[in-house]
Amino acid sequence: MVGRQVQITDNLDLLLGGLPPHLRTALERRPDLDQLLEIVLDLGRKPEARFPNEAYALSDGFVDRETLKYITDRVGTFGKDNRAGIERTLHRISAIRNRQGEIIGLTCRVGRAVIGTVDIVRDVIELGHSILLLGRPGVGKTTLLREAARVLADELRKRVVVVDTSNEIAGDGDIPHPGIGAARRMQVPVPALQHAVMIEAVENHMPEVIVIDEIGTEAEALAARTIAERGVQLIATAHGNTLDNLLQNPTLSDLVGGIQAVTLSDEEARRRGTQKTVLERKAPPTFDVVIEIQEKDRLATHHDVAQVVDRYLRGVPPRPELRVRTEGGEVEISPPAVPSPRWAPEGPFVTAPPEDQTRPGRQILRIYPYAVSRNRLEQAIREMHVPAYIADSLAEADLVLTLKSQEKRQPQRLRDAASRGMPLHVLRSNTVIQIQQFLREVFEVAEGPTEHEAALNEVEQAIAEVFESAQPVELSPQNSYIRRLQHQLVQRYGLASESKGEEPFRRVVIYPK
Repeated sequence: MVGRQVQITDNLDLLLGGLPPHLRTALERRPDLDQLLEIVLDLGRKPEARFPNEAYALSDGFVDRETLKYITDRVGTFGKDNRAGIERTLHRISAIRNRQGEIIGLTCRVGRAVIGTVDIVRDVIELGHSILLLGRPGVGKTTLLREAARVLADELRKRVVVVDTSNEIAGDGDIPHPGIGAARRMQVPVPALQHAVMIEAVENHMPEVIVIDEIGTEAEALAARTIAERGVQLIATAHGNTLDNLLQNPTLSDLVGGIQAVTLSDEEARRRGTQKTVLERKAPPTFDVVIEIQEKDRLATHHDVAQVVDRYLRGVPPRPELRVRTEGGEVEISPPAVPSPRWAPEGPFVTAPPEDQTRPGRQILRIYPYAVSRNRLEQAIREMHVPAYIADSLAEADLVLTLKSQEKRQPQRLRDAASRGMPLHVLRSNTVIQIQQFLREVFEVAEGPTEHEAALNEVEQAIAEVFESAQPVELSPQNSYIRRLQHQLVQRYGLASESKGEEPFRRVVIYPK
């Protein structure tokens, strides 16, 4: 896969034109001016220009109120979010005010439209899936969002509406920056009303695609779900660096389906081989694909978010597809990593070289049980949800699973396995527990309850104690997300609860009726 030549349009002269002459001259001397990220001016401090690997002082003097006024007089009006812009550019000027509302600091951030940056995920965008972009500030989320809007509108001829909360995507002024192509732009008068403009966009303007920057509130997450349920493709960014971060965020976890605590019946808990309270996905995800922007040219892509979240709640860590843009512009795609089996073979039968034993890249493991109960092996595979099945013959198998007693006897079937160079795993006893331990080692499944499950298990025990003693019970400190799940579980049992204490020692207390 080859990416196109990346071109950058930044109208930097318009930003420099708004600076006092002595600062503009100091900046223009820099040979790497095209790498400028932002200019920081704080009252009483030296003015500073920030580059990817350096902070450069623009003057030996200090910033005064006249310098700040010179700049603010030459940019657009500051909104309630303390941001202003330069008309028809992507540059962003953000103000810091004192308690009286006077501006005492400015951050002048360089805005760039990068043509070609979307090629690294173009195939994903063209499929029509709703895509959520994650990544730390400054890594390029908004740049990718802007380029996606242009490609969808100009090259794929779709009806695209950009909901532009702070004019970050399409620039300041009433005429959008050409970086979004033929996409239409709806400005948001007040950041708190972004969710309302999102709904207005889909109801009034019949878009096929809606592009949104920074979904950050519960109302915005709900609006995104409403839009997705109407069949509109969503491309958006959200706070958080990884899918794991998003799942831990009680406000935004609904974007990927949300998490809820479910209490199973005794029979179902025994069937699954788990405790009575488990975590499950609450609803279908709003977004089909989550892309983590790790670096400008390095992305991790989670396809089929519903399946990824379900596996995560069963203790299987996410394994995204990795995409890297090389210096030559080519895009290299590495498929999701598959854990290599980590069994510890015993006895004289293991003669295969290490690379044959680990079988890198195999997604499904075929197990030939010798003297091991097939029913118990099937039960363990089913309950642990691992990609394995039972082979009917040695010829079909990837490994042999047997017992310690058989290893000592060295029967013909095991000698045949050794002659084929087939790995052998030995169990000490023919029990489901032993088989499950073997599968945990092979598939790297976490042993025992996760942190979430342990915290919910503590709630169950505390609820039983409250019913028995009729006295309040205090739980161990947890983060806000786990406390919320604990409160929900307590409510189901008809009891009252509250959080007390200060972070990081804030905890839930359960009270009797």
